[in-house]
Amino acid sequence: MELRHWTLSDAMELTSLCNAVDRHHLSDRLPNPYTEKDAEEWLKMVTDNDTITGIYRAIVCDRKLIGSISVEKKDDDAEIGYMLLNEYKNKGIATEAVKQVCTIAFKVLSFEQITANVFQPNIASISVLLKNGFKYKGTIPNAVIKDGNVSDLLIYVLTKKNKIKHNQYPDSSCPSPRRSGSDIQ
Repeated sequence: MELRHWTLSDAMELTSLCNAVDRHHLSDRLPNPYTEKDAEEWLKMVTDNDTITGIYRAIVCDRKLIGSISVEKKDDDAEIGYMLLNEYKNKGIATEAVKQVCTIAFKVLSFEQITANVFQPNIASISVLLKNGFKYKGTIPNAVIKDGNVSDLLIYVLTKKNKIKHNQYPDSSCPSPRRSGSDIQ
């Protein structure tokens, strides 16, 4: 698994990724369906702002685009977000990607903490965050309506002071994709 910079030439792959990921636990701000024009606009924003207002990376395994991860400045701190194709979930890839992007973000951007907002039913994402040293901060009750279901929004925080040690977890290799339809990251 590696994190790499996005390029404008990634538009077709990004479009495919965004239309293939399970959106059950993703924010509705990601257009559905996701068009190549959406990808081109986002990639332009990313290439103009990477390392200025955020860290934006493609998650790649065996030269295949399998996900996206970013840490974006929000007022005095930053917010992390990520997505991964289902067949690559439950392999340690999201955990490693979060570790790497947080390390980069704390080095490159000047803020003291990274916040993660997680839909309460997303147990897999909560696990990824906890493995990376994020601490539970609070709950916003009934904050999310997704697919007709109302759920709480859980807030997790990783401070610069308490960030994970770079080698705390072994690097994730690129395992064979999982074939089940499970939601777990």
